Amino acid sequence: MNATINLEKHFPVLLNELVSIISPLYGGTFIDCTFGAGGYTKKILENNSNNVIALDRDSAVRSIAAKFQTKYKKRFKFYNRKFSDIDKIQEDNIKAIIFDLGYSLNQISDLDRGLSFKSKGKLDMRMGLNDFSCDQVISKMSQQSLFKIFKYFGDEKYAKPISKKIVQLREYEKIKTENLVQIIENIKKKKSGKNKSTKIFQALRIFVNKEITELIQGLINAYNILPIGGVIAVVTFHSIEDKIVKFFFKEYSEIKNSSRYLPKSDLVKKYFDLTKKKPITPSFSELKINPPSRSAKLRFALKLENGCDFKKFVNNFNYLKDIENLKFDA
Repeated sequence: MNATINLEKHFPVLLNELVSIISPLYGGTFIDCTFGAGGYTKKILENNSNNVIALDRDSAVRSIAAKFQTKYKKRFKFYNRKFSDIDKIQEDNIKAIIFDLGYSLNQISDLDRGLSFKSKGKLDMRMGLNDFSCDQVISKMSQQSLFKIFKYFGDEKYAKPISKKIVQLREYEKIKTENLVQIIENIKKKKSGKNKSTKIFQALRIFVNKEITELIQGLINAYNILPIGGVIAVVTFHSIEDKIVKFFFKEYSEIKNSSRYLPKSDLVKKYFDLTKKKPITPSFSELKINPPSRSAKLRFALKLENGCDFKKFVNNFNYLKDIENLKFDA
């Protein structure tokens, strides 16, 4: 996941576009699955007819949530939970469920977390409610496991030599954030537009926080609790996330029939109405004030039917979930 950030201020990406999709002007309950700095929630709560249920796995946002609770009283609730647990939320009249898969400025700028390659010291990368840290991954994962993480979650061309060098170096010293950055710098000699460490750090963040499993289960559980007519809207920041969200909406918004001789009753149902097949991207004006939003894509769909089992969706991305379930085998 990339950060939804500006050098000085956090901006909720594609805010106006998202608000126009979920139609908060008509009132109802909205679930913000990634509360963060509260940008989307604040906009929705401007209408006194709206309620927001906010979730975030990061306990550091409790202080922000407390201010919302004071201001909006009964119209705002906060849960320090992963969004894969959204099915445990019991609410009526849910109009829309929102996911913003980016990191906030507060999270990225907290150098103790080691989310950024600008950090110093111990590698961490935990977003909250984690089983392990990045430090444990770098210290204990086998070379082959590190290679898979870097290749599949970072699409890193130099995954093999980087993973090999990590295993060699950790025999002699503890690998900290600056050591990892230096390994990457030494191996990736060629200059590119992005920082050379971007892909490796992305891969490690995904693995440490099990972001693939979280997203897949979060989307399924969001569908399960959403009433017919409700909207799911997702803002993604890298190709893996977008690939998952695109498949989720597209696969279950098309009626497929393997044979024209089958009766209509045997047709596969449409579970979503996908009114816009292509993702919505930031406007030129938004890019000017918040350059990191350039990678953002907003996809959304309207729920049409209950009862989807999502077996094909889960099976299609099992290869990524298998990598997230790699064990410490070094």
